[in-house]
Amino acid sequence: MRFLLTGGAGFIGSHTCVALLSAGHDVVVLDNYSNSSPEALRRVERITGKKVKAYEGDCCKAQDVNRVLENEKIDAAVHFAGFKAVGESVHIPLNYYENNINSTITLCRCLSAHGVKRIVFSSSATVYGADNQPPYKEDMRVGGCTNPYGWTKYMNEVILRDLQVSDPEWSVVLLRYFNPVGAHESGLIGEDPSGIPNNLMPFICQTAAGVRDMLHIFGNDYPTPDGTCVRDYLHVMDLAEGHVKALEYAVEHQGTEVFNLGTGEGYSVYQVVNAFERVNGLTLNKEDAPRREGDLPESFADAGKAEKILGWKARRSLEDMCRDAWHWQKMNPRGYHG
Repeated sequence: MRFLLTGGAGFIGSHTCVALLSAGHDVVVLDNYSNSSPEALRRVERITGKKVKAYEGDCCKAQDVNRVLENEKIDAAVHFAGFKAVGESVHIPLNYYENNINSTITLCRCLSAHGVKRIVFSSSATVYGADNQPPYKEDMRVGGCTNPYGWTKYMNEVILRDLQVSDPEWSVVLLRYFNPVGAHESGLIGEDPSGIPNNLMPFICQTAAGVRDMLHIFGNDYPTPDGTCVRDYLHVMDLAEGHVKALEYAVEHQGTEVFNLGTGEGYSVYQVVNAFERVNGLTLNKEDAPRREGDLPESFADAGKAEKILGWKARRSLEDMCRDAWHWQKMNPRGYHG
C-alpha cells in the first residue's frame, strides 16, 4: 500500500517512513520543512534502500495537498504536520490554532475530494488534561487541556470524529502519543529540534555534546516521588511501528478508533537523566529551574487497548532510548546541518 505522510520529514514522521518501508509499504511525504530537513528523507533511503517520494508544500494550502493527490495513488494518510511545543503554544496561541486546525481541515477536504477516506491522526496524551488521573485510558473524558497545543489536538480529534459521523465511509484512527524519545539504532536519523529544545531528551543530548552549557530541570516541587515531572517515555521506533499497525487497521475498518501509544510506565526527569548518565558513562552539567507553564505533574498510559486490537506493544527499554538518542547526537552534533 501507499501512504501519505504529512510532516513526514520530521522526527516521528521520518522514523515512521523507515517502519513503513521496512514493512513493505510505499510512502509519499508532504512537508514544508519548517521544523525538519530533506536530509532526513535521504537518510531514510540509506537505511531502507528504498525510495521516498517527497513534495515540498504546506498542508494549510489546498493547492499543495491536491498536487500530491493528483500525482500519487494514496491508500491512506498519516497527519503528523503541526506545531508541537507546549511552552511555545502558551506564548503564541493564535499561530498554533491557525496552523494545527487549518491543516487538518484542508487535508481532509482534499483527501475526500480524491476519494481517500482513511486517516491516522497524530494526537497527544495532552488531550487528557488535568481532569484525569494516570494511567490514562482511551475511554476517559478528554478536554480540560492545560495549554493551546493540547487544545489543538483535542479540537482536531473532535473535527475528525464529526467528519466520520457525517460520512461513514471514513476510517479515522486517533493515536494519542505519550513522550517519544530515542532515535533509529543506525544513528542516521533522530530528533533535530530548531533552536532551544522543548523536550527533555534532546536537551540532555545537546548538553552532553556541549551544544548547551547546562541542562535545566524545570520544576522539582511537583507532587511526585522525587519532585520532578513523571512521563511515559516511548522509543520513537516503537511509536513508528505503532503507525504501521494503525494504518493497516484503518485500511480494513470504518469508524473512529482511538489508541494510546505508550509503555504504561512513568519515569521522572531525574530518573531519565540518571539513566542517560549511567548507560552512556557521562556526567551532565545540570541545575534545577522553575516550572514551565502548562506542564502536568504526571502522565503515563494504559496501552492495553493497542496491544489487544492492533497487536502492538512497546518493546524497547529506557536504556535503549538513552543509548540510541546519544548515538544519534554523537554522530550528528549539529543535527542534519553539520
